[in-house]
Amino acid sequence: MTLDRADVARKDPGWVRELVQRPDARLLAAGPGTVLADGAQPALARLAPARGRLPDPILLGLEQGAPLFAVDLDELSDPTAGGPAGDVAADAGVVDDAQRVISLREAGTTLPPAEAGLAAYVSALMNWHRRNRFCANCGAPTALTDAGYSRHCPNCGADHFPRTDPVVIMSVEHERRLLLGRRAGAPEGRVSVLAGFVAPGESAEEAVVREVLEESSIVARDPEYVTSQPWPFPASLMLGFHARSDAGDPISADGELAEVGFYELETVRAALRGDESTFKLPPSISIARYLIERWVARAGN
Repeated sequence: MTLDRADVARKDPGWVRELVQRPDARLLAAGPGTVLADGAQPALARLAPARGRLPDPILLGLEQGAPLFAVDLDELSDPTAGGPAGDVAADAGVVDDAQRVISLREAGTTLPPAEAGLAAYVSALMNWHRRNRFCANCGAPTALTDAGYSRHCPNCGADHFPRTDPVVIMSVEHERRLLLGRRAGAPEGRVSVLAGFVAPGESAEEAVVREVLEESSIVARDPEYVTSQPWPFPASLMLGFHARSDAGDPISADGELAEVGFYELETVRAALRGDESTFKLPPSISIARYLIERWVARAGN
C-alpha cells in the first residue's frame, strides 16, 4: 500500500477541513468484517462526499495527492435515518447497484495487493473507532482528534490511540517435518501453523518458544523473524517466525488445539497442491500459508 498517511499534517484541523471540500476527495466504507467494493473492477468503491462535508472526518491519507477518508458502512445503509447516521449517509451518498459489500477475506483473495492492504487498513481503523466511543478511563464520550488517529476525552483529558495486538505465528520444523495443529472447534482436516499473542513484558522470540511449548509440549529453539502481516480481525499484527525443534511427541497441552503433530514434507506438499486425500491448509491470503509454502520450498532443496 502506497498511501501517504499524512501523519504530521493531519494534526491541523483546518487543513483536514480543506481536504473534505476538495472535489477529488473520496470515501472508503467498512463495516464489521466487511468493506464496500466496486462492482465493475477489482477495487474498493470510492464514494464522493455528496455535500462536500463530513461530521467527523477520518482521514486515511492521500492517494496520489487526492484525499481519502473512511466512513462506517453501517451508517450508509439508511440515508433517511435521524441523528449522526443519517447525516453521514446524506453527506457520503448511498450505496448503489454498482457497488457490493464483501468480506475482508474475500477482499484479500480477489483484490490486488495494494487494494487488499487498503481494505485491511480502513477496516482496522473503523473497528477501533467503534470500540472506543467512550473513554476507558472515566466512561465519558470521546471526541475524534488527529483526523481519526486518536480520540480525546473532554471529561478527564485522556487521549486514546489505535491499538494493535502483536501475535507471533511460527513454522516449527524437525528433520523435514512441520509442526501443524487444528484449533478446537475448527473443521476436521483444517490445520495450520501455531500462533499466539505476545504477553506483557515478553519479547516476540520468547513468545514463540512459550506458545509452542504451551500448545504442543514441543520445545522450539532458534526462532528467526521472517515477515509480518496486519490481520484486522479485529486488530492484530502477525509476526511470522521460523524455529526448529529437537523432536518430541506433540500433544495438546493447553486445550487450544484439538490435534497437533509433525507432518512429513511430501504430505504437506500434496496438501499445497490441493490433493483431496490430505488435510486442508490456510487460505493463500494468510501469513500462515506463506510460512508453510516457504518451509516446503526450503526443505525441498
